[in-house]
Amino acid sequence: MKDLSKVIKRPLITEQGGYMREKYNQYIFEVSPDANKHEIRQSVEHFFGVKVTQVRTMNYRGKIKRMGRFSGKRADWKKAVVTLAQGDTIDLFNIV
Repeated sequence: MKDLSKVIKRPLITEQGGYMREKYNQYIFEVSPDANKHEIRQSVEHFFGVKVTQVRTMNYRGKIKRMGRFSGKRADWKKAVVTLAQGDTIDLFNIV
């Protein structure tokens, strides 16, 4: 098992994420690309003190970007959608 503090990188705050928080009690996080669903569940439950009912993950390829005549590639990343139990919430704007 890996260090749980390295699993979650940051929460993703978007309009669609806000809608999912209000309607379905789901939160979106950018996670480590080599993290699995069990590690994501344990990390969220440990650091936020909530009960996780479902974890869904998506892998994204980094985009090709140009800087003048040179081209490079952004890093690949992974997104996790975490569904919480009824009545549990995470206050994303007061995280220290």
